[in-house]
Amino acid sequence: MKRIQGVKVPLTCSEETLRSLLARQMRVSPSDLLSWTPVKKAVDARDKRDVHFVYTFDVTLTPHAEKRVRLTGTVTEVPAPAVLARLSPVPPADPPVVVGSGPAGLFAALTLCESGIAPILLERGKDVDSRQQDIERFRTTGQLNTESNVQFGEGGAGTFSDGKLTTGTKSPLIHQVLETFVRFGAPEEILIDSKPHIGTDLLRGVIRSMRREIQRLGGSVCFSTALTGIRRAGHGYDLSLSGGGMLHTDHVLLALGHSARDTLCMLRDFGLIMEQKPFAMGVRIEHPQALINQAQYGAFAAHPALRAADYKLSARTPDGRGCYTFCMCPGGYVMAASSEEGRLCVNGMSEHARDGVNANSALLVGIRPEDFGSDDVLAGMHLQRRIEEAAFQAGGGGYLAPVQRVGDFLSGQATTALGDVLPTYRPGCTLTDISRIFPDFMVNDLRIGLREMGRQLCGFDMPDALLTAPEARSSSPVRLVRGKDGCALGFDGVYPCGEGAGYAGGIMSAAVDGISQARRILERMASA
Repeated sequence: MKRIQGVKVPLTCSEETLRSLLARQMRVSPSDLLSWTPVKKAVDARDKRDVHFVYTFDVTLTPHAEKRVRLTGTVTEVPAPAVLARLSPVPPADPPVVVGSGPAGLFAALTLCESGIAPILLERGKDVDSRQQDIERFRTTGQLNTESNVQFGEGGAGTFSDGKLTTGTKSPLIHQVLETFVRFGAPEEILIDSKPHIGTDLLRGVIRSMRREIQRLGGSVCFSTALTGIRRAGHGYDLSLSGGGMLHTDHVLLALGHSARDTLCMLRDFGLIMEQKPFAMGVRIEHPQALINQAQYGAFAAHPALRAADYKLSARTPDGRGCYTFCMCPGGYVMAASSEEGRLCVNGMSEHARDGVNANSALLVGIRPEDFGSDDVLAGMHLQRRIEEAAFQAGGGGYLAPVQRVGDFLSGQATTALGDVLPTYRPGCTLTDISRIFPDFMVNDLRIGLREMGRQLCGFDMPDALLTAPEARSSSPVRLVRGKDGCALGFDGVYPCGEGAGYAGGIMSAAVDGISQARRILERMASA
């Protein structure tokens, strides 16, 4: 079987036309092609006069053609799939404990279960269905349920996001993660899309199915259960749980998520070595999705074969921090990601259809440790909190989000009336001047970024586009330092993991880190 890359395919293409395209590119007869399977699919819209798809296919040829096809830069042998070494772990007396059920925690727990080791999975929030009820209550009434740490949007809880699966990670585990999502109900198209996406509406069912499989394989899932304390006990650890429970284990995997601030404080006091790390903060920017489609696809904007367009933009700033877009949500909604009383944070999501009126994206400025204002290892977290408190006050309470038109933000005046773009955030918004929320360097860089990105993408800096503040949790401002064995330095058997620990930047990289850390635990058990 041969793999052929870079195949240009028209937006509308018959099977026979595609057969001819493949045959011509491989220099064989169309009759020599027995079958072809798409491996990767992307949209090429660089030339607005010729928007098309670019595919990679695995092609089965007749034996005669298979022997005479010349291998080139675009035609290669299909690589052998990556195969992980099978492990034979010795079950421990006490099950491993996985703290957190975001993508890192879920994939770690599933990896352990599928190797015959049944973990205890601690989830400080509620189950998916109860969380959805809390979300709808919040969006209607503005009542935040902090007892279950309810968070909404990608930054709030990785498994309650819209399931964007793009990543810069090159790990061989990437395809395994995608296949796992499909196995539990995600659409098969994510296996080939260059920018795979599940959607909040479908992701809920996928997460529910993964959790049920963990339970079927013997794992335990404890909802509304937070890790409140940890102390050494013999060769292992005693874990204190909310509600007064206790667990003993020799293996604890910390998949906290970057919003588990109280747990980070507890772990610092316990003595885990942490370090400050750069992250980013900013706003959510909303445009009409039709404008983004037109800017990206030109005359092809309404073509039925094309989905809602996205973008990825960046701008240099004189101070070197930079400004960039992140977590772009075509046809999406600005959501709440608040998890603490009196502090407001927003994020974004899309459903699978991506058919909302607005597009939104994070518009972020790089934040350096020297911006934190303190040598305290959690100073970045405290900076996030100060900005979230200022946003809550600017919104007037009740978790109303502060909003400003781009034109007003650029001219330095408060917004008093909306234009053509209406906000999607619920329970509601307050028109204001968001520059009061952020440090001056962030305001300056956001303005520079907006103007530069307006030159890159027509209409990006349109005056009626909306800025909703703040997007404060793009990634963790702290890293739990671990050694080559994956354990926290000085704490044998404690495995920091995922985004909250500072080792991932999204669903895919967090899931990969969860699998990798779980395998380290399994390797340790296998050698016991």
